[in-house]
Amino acid sequence: MSKPNIILIMTDQMRGDCMSIAGHKDVKTPNLDTLALKGVRFPNAYSACPSCVPARAAMFTGMKQEHHGRVGYEDRVVWDYPNTLAGELDKNGYYTQAVGKMHVHPQRNYMGFQNVILHDGNLTANRAMDLPFYEHQENCDDYFYDLRKRKGVAADLYDLGIDSNSWVTRPWMYEESLHPTNWVTEQAIDFLRRKDPCRPFFLYLSYVRPHPPFDAPQCFFDMYDNKELAPPVIGDWADKEEWKKKGLILDSDTGPIDADLIRRSQCGYYACISHVDNQIGRFMMALDRYGISENTVILFTSDHGELLGDHHTFRKVRPYQGSIRIPFFISVPDKSMWGTVSDDLMELQDVLPTIVKLSGGEPPESIDGEDLLDGKRRKRGYIHGEHSGFGDNFEIGNQFIVTEQDKYIWFMESGREQYFNLKEDKSELHDGIREPKYQERISMLRKILVQELQNREEGYVKDNQLIAGRNQQNLLYLQNRK
Repeated sequence: MSKPNIILIMTDQMRGDCMSIAGHKDVKTPNLDTLALKGVRFPNAYSACPSCVPARAAMFTGMKQEHHGRVGYEDRVVWDYPNTLAGELDKNGYYTQAVGKMHVHPQRNYMGFQNVILHDGNLTANRAMDLPFYEHQENCDDYFYDLRKRKGVAADLYDLGIDSNSWVTRPWMYEESLHPTNWVTEQAIDFLRRKDPCRPFFLYLSYVRPHPPFDAPQCFFDMYDNKELAPPVIGDWADKEEWKKKGLILDSDTGPIDADLIRRSQCGYYACISHVDNQIGRFMMALDRYGISENTVILFTSDHGELLGDHHTFRKVRPYQGSIRIPFFISVPDKSMWGTVSDDLMELQDVLPTIVKLSGGEPPESIDGEDLLDGKRRKRGYIHGEHSGFGDNFEIGNQFIVTEQDKYIWFMESGREQYFNLKEDKSELHDGIREPKYQERISMLRKILVQELQNREEGYVKDNQLIAGRNQQNLLYLQNRK
């Protein structure tokens, strides 16, 4: 039997609960639902370091954050790894193509791909006016380059008047075909036209949306604009004072304080998801037209989620479900696997070994991830996650241990702890850290975190106790390799 074609579809900032098949009552995702039903779905999928750069490092290298060296968000640091997802597929005879968001450095770093058609979205660090032209996003990013050819040298995504981290929304202003989501799909379909018919291919199809700006075309806004949407969930522990202080700032990490703007941000976010879903459907029809579907495996995931107002928080980074839980499924031609749901814990480091095994290869020894389709693999008991803090907010930098049924959180700067019984309280409405009935369990999860951090350079652990206030060391792996 010939090797299967493999397609990895990735969105940016998409919550794990935001598909109809995941039980969401508002979001409509008919194409993703169809693909998910034609394979194996993992409801307990997580991003162990929930922001764009470290999440993609885990996916591209198969390593956990302690080993790939990125424990938080940091732009413009060179990506230099001996083993990459695309590089392993190349070794195994695959033609490798990336279309859409990479978010690596330098921007034209191919990370083992044989070709990259790039659109990274609005990356502020790569749009600074003092950058050399060859490094500037206006030159490096294929979408921006193409947009200016079509609409003039002044055309830009900033024409929308929305910041790329804002909860402000408005419909797309140009013709729909010029939207980044449509453009990326168009480039992926064109790859199908010109690919080598004699070689299996690996296609990384990577969308920037539903990451802000929330700017889907009008027809997708119309799906939600007059619909009653469930409001964000607010735990009894949520920081209302911080929300009141920041809630009028248009890119605040608390989200808006105005109820109409909260609903508007939900509408814009869901519209972007339905728009991506629509374009994935467009791509799937092209696969059928080219007669490729029957020998193609499709994986779908996101780099992290979006808090979307939950607990008076917005965006990602924080260790709550809206931020760390992601969608993940593997759609396969084998109909005997269709409709399978696995409750096993999954994280992005598992993508590389799973895909390499699907290609008939053997993953490199450097990885930490596991082949999710290996029926003999040991069931993972927990996931250790983290993210560095930033600015003067001492409730951002965090470490967490999440299992199938619960979660323990430790904030490194302040030392504050939280505990959520996810089996009984999936929305994290109540913090049980002080409840007597959970103390034995909390102690066990705390010990697991101590073990995970025992040898870290930051000095998080002393005499088997967690030590707060240590400065987190980013890029340990990269620094030690130099």
